[in-house]
Amino acid sequence: MASLYATPKSGIEGLLPHYDLVIVGAGLAGGVIAERAATLLGKTSLIIDKRDHIGGNVYDSLDEHGFRISKYGVHLFHTKSQRVWDYVNKFSEWMPYEHRVKGRVNGKIVPIPPTQETVNALFDANVHSEEEMEAWLAARRVVNDNPKNGEEAALSKAGPELYEAIFKHYTKKQWDKFPEELDASVLLRIPVRTNTDDRYFTDEYQALPTHGYTRFIQNMYMTQPLITVRTDVDYFTVKDQLPSYGLLVFTGPIDAYYASKGLPKLEYRSLLFEKEFHEPDSGFYQEALQVNYPGPEVPYTRIVEYKHKPNQPVEVYGKKGTVIFKEYSVDHGDPYYPVPNPDNQALYEKYRDMASNEPGVCFVGRLASYKYFNMDQAILTSLEMFDTLHAEGKL
Repeated sequence: MASLYATPKSGIEGLLPHYDLVIVGAGLAGGVIAERAATLLGKTSLIIDKRDHIGGNVYDSLDEHGFRISKYGVHLFHTKSQRVWDYVNKFSEWMPYEHRVKGRVNGKIVPIPPTQETVNALFDANVHSEEEMEAWLAARRVVNDNPKNGEEAALSKAGPELYEAIFKHYTKKQWDKFPEELDASVLLRIPVRTNTDDRYFTDEYQALPTHGYTRFIQNMYMTQPLITVRTDVDYFTVKDQLPSYGLLVFTGPIDAYYASKGLPKLEYRSLLFEKEFHEPDSGFYQEALQVNYPGPEVPYTRIVEYKHKPNQPVEVYGKKGTVIFKEYSVDHGDPYYPVPNPDNQALYEKYRDMASNEPGVCFVGRLASYKYFNMDQAILTSLEMFDTLHAEGKL
């Protein structure tokens, strides 16, 4: 699918005097609304982003070795939504890809989430059917209908062996809190499979954009003449210098929008990536695209090796070299994951109440919603927000 490969301009010089929408953030959430407004309603949009590239956190590019890498961590598209699948196919060709995650646990490589193979390898469980797996789990689960914290929740779902081997220390590395320090809801979501399905996701549609996510974003809105995109523009620095507009769509952190109100900041976890180049004899550093390290013996949570992705430029598969990224969860840097606890939720609700009464502004996306979204959720939320804005006559 063709793309103009246009490089957006930096700064705010040479803009039109008026746009129907000004959109803060050049990622999925704002891009979808801009594209729909242009395509369906003929509306003009100005998209601005403080970063020096488009695409938000799904941005990818070719590195110095020719590998397509993601600057902000590996992204895997999956969805159950027919509407989302139909939408993304307007802007890219997609190749089927079912993600499988491995974990290095006690020196062994096992499927994550845990399956029959996992417990057989780690604990000599000798289970070979769903019924045997369910019985193995049932004999170990700590019955608790009202868990008070994450540890109690995990023990009620997985039992002590899997909790210690897979979930306890990974949770500490991810959140800098042990499970007993977290809300029960965080660990109630942990998946444990009773079958042999070792796919990380079970959604009907699982695929990668053939030419990468940046090309997908380019095809979404960079080829649309009614949409103007500017990078290296911080909204809070230039907001009084922007053209006039009908509606502001804000996709950044909701607490940043209201920084002048003096309320506390919402708490996020961020990610730090450590890149390494290797030349193993096999051509690959590890067994899979993603290998998790749930134990305390190393400080990183996972290693990603992009050479395993099937949408790499074909020539890289013949190279001996490969690049890996060790991923660390940290408390500083770009906001990635909202920290789920009652204090943060109560604070977000104060921000949400202010946002609901903010005239001429629409808040959309994971940062504005203080909620982690998968890509398909970000797209669907914006499609539905567009529907609402149009139905209410705000577009």
